[in-house]
Amino acid sequence: MQSIRSVLLTAAAITITLAAVVFTASLALALAGIAAVVAIGSAIAARLNGKPAPAHARVNPTGERREMRIWNDGRGTIIDL
Repeated sequence: MQSIRSVLLTAAAITITLAAVVFTASLALALAGIAAVVAIGSAIAARLNGKPAPAHARVNPTGERREMRIWNDGRGTIIDL
């Protein structure tokens, strides 16, 4: 009788453990899916935002020295060295 009870308790513990593993894995998969959807949505929103690409700085290849230009575009003062 004692060995039958041990076998049943072991089977119940294994079943509960497997159910917990399946639940945890499905929860992790759901969270990963939500994170992927948010990341894709953020990338699409950033692309559709309409902001121009940043201008890259370039060195004058001739080595000539230009005079400094300063102007205000309405959003702040720009100093072009």
